[in-house]
Amino acid sequence: MQAHISTIVLKGLEVFDVDLQIQVTSGIPAFTIVGLPDKTVAESKERVRAAFSALNISFPAKRVTVNLAPADLLKEGAHFDLPIAVAILCCMQILPQEEFNDYIVLGELGLDASIMPVAGVLPVAVHANRLGKGLICPASQGSEAVWGGLKSIIAVPDLLSLINHFKGVQTLPFPTAKQVQNSNSKLDLSDIKGQEAAKRALEIAAAGGHNMLMIGPPGSGKSMLAERLTTILPPLSAEEALETSMIHSVAGALKDGALDLSRPYRNPHHNASTPALVGGGKKAIPGEISLAHNGVLFLDELPEFNRSALESLRQPLENGKITVSRAEYHHTYPAHFQLIAAMNPCRCGFFGLAGQECNKAPKCAAEYQAKLSGPLLDRIDIHIFVPPVSPWDIFEKQKGESSKTVLKRVIAARKIQRERFIKMGRPELYTNAELTADLLDMASWLDNDAKNMLISSAEKLKLSARGYHRTLRLARTIADLQNESNVLKMHIAEALNYRRIKPMG
Repeated sequence: MQAHISTIVLKGLEVFDVDLQIQVTSGIPAFTIVGLPDKTVAESKERVRAAFSALNISFPAKRVTVNLAPADLLKEGAHFDLPIAVAILCCMQILPQEEFNDYIVLGELGLDASIMPVAGVLPVAVHANRLGKGLICPASQGSEAVWGGLKSIIAVPDLLSLINHFKGVQTLPFPTAKQVQNSNSKLDLSDIKGQEAAKRALEIAAAGGHNMLMIGPPGSGKSMLAERLTTILPPLSAEEALETSMIHSVAGALKDGALDLSRPYRNPHHNASTPALVGGGKKAIPGEISLAHNGVLFLDELPEFNRSALESLRQPLENGKITVSRAEYHHTYPAHFQLIAAMNPCRCGFFGLAGQECNKAPKCAAEYQAKLSGPLLDRIDIHIFVPPVSPWDIFEKQKGESSKTVLKRVIAARKIQRERFIKMGRPELYTNAELTADLLDMASWLDNDAKNMLISSAEKLKLSARGYHRTLRLARTIADLQNESNVLKMHIAEALNYRRIKPMG
């Protein structure tokens, strides 16, 4: 007796089809899985046996051989449990083989025959939809599969329910799509009193998708500013939300299978290792920078991060993707995030404040700031000093603009950018931070006075070519916020004010 069940194997965000073939023949009872399975797949034998026992189904006292084709592709993951069990049930004629020809099957079996969640259901659902197939998956992830656009989804809580469904004894309902409520709805930019210069810089960063570094003493509001950046960013488009959720699905970080239209906000601790930040581990899973794709990555206490971890950010900051290479894996994940970083001016945090500096100043500040490399700082468009908040600001000053008011200006500026990119024949671009050097060199919107000022300032400040182009991108965003078609001298002046050779420059 033979049976075939379609399943998959995940390699990063890529989905590869696997033909699970099973043969039950006479002979000495044995249960063998071949086709380059890893230890997790090999252990499926015990989970399948236990699930059959829980349902009082006698496991075939015959030679059972499972082949996972293609044989040269490494198979890993507990999601092979359910397709193996289904294939055996088809050979035992408990389930009809022909009913499964149009389905991709995946799920992990519990010892009580329950079907537990697995990673990567959303990208598998998108893949199944592309092939015109349905999907059989764990019940807890049915709502996740719905976002893949499938018309046929069987979300099963346990193996018995699957058997009863195909025998017509029980009908499993089509899962309902879920959407996460905005987790940042209680945050607002008006919560921060004072810090008008920092708020202005934050608005520019939001409008153009620019990276930003805030330097200031402890308690000046750097973390509060970073947390509220997502409140002035436009919500994700459906395409962006799907792409972001696929990354979270592969990483096993998608909550309740619900799609989130708010921008991701990731805030890893400064003790985070390089693999935790950029991705890695045995299976080369996505790291924090990929989980922040289409959103914000906030690195507080920037110099305290491992130097190699920070240097690994240089590639994704430049091209919006990260390649994770291991002995057995080579995966490329999207990592188009907005970096917002914060740091104290020195280890004690009070350098530059009269009467509060430690006795090692200014040496301690120079050593602390030297932890950050020039190439990394050169990739950060906005450097802003956040001064300490005075008691007058806290108790007397009125609240500033709300996030809703600032968001309207950000959306208007981004609309201008989007329309410009379409006219330039680059519809794949969305923000000025993505402008390439060739597009900047071709730009005819730079005023002559502004151009002369930029060139002379670049020579005086000894800006690199990257620094020159990033200044021009920033000036373009400032002009867009003012609905100016040309970049003027005042826009260049403000942009240059945010360019720092050193953090405390």
